[in-house]
Amino acid sequence: MNTSIVGRQFELTESIKSYCDSAFEALSKYNLDIISAKAIISADERNGKKGFDVEFAINLAKKDTIVIRQKDKDLYAAIDLALDRASKVLRRHHDKLVTHKNSDELKESRIIVDEVSIEGADEIVPTELELYKPMEVEEALTKLKDSGAQFYVFNDMDAKMRVLYKRNDGKFGLY
Repeated sequence: MNTSIVGRQFELTESIKSYCDSAFEALSKYNLDIISAKAIISADERNGKKGFDVEFAINLAKKDTIVIRQKDKDLYAAIDLALDRASKVLRRHHDKLVTHKNSDELKESRIIVDEVSIEGADEIVPTELELYKPMEVEEALTKLKDSGAQFYVFNDMDAKMRVLYKRNDGKFGLY
């Protein structure tokens, strides 16, 4: 990453340059292709009040340039605020790249994971629910009692999906 630090109406010291360099190094944790980063620091005096303007221009590969401007009375505080805003933008961009990858790549990785079998692990066997046949509540109650399960999902005669479950007091509930 190419970095440049420019001072306008302001003389840069070595400590300010090293502080900006460390700020730019903190942005490299997002593993984005940062081509160059430029910091323009200028002194600003308006209405008798002194302040500093910090502008970060970050060039990313295959992305537009990100420009962040920050003003503050304290130079180091302005750099920190600009760094926070830049890291927020880069984190969002990184999250988009990570979570919105090509769906083909995700499908391929899922297929590979599905083919791997671990010895000694519990096996999950998919079963089809018999939801397509409507049944009476009494019929579902007998199936629940016979199965020994905690709940039973079924479609009633009005084509509504219902859940019959065992309560703690020994009675049955119906959703």
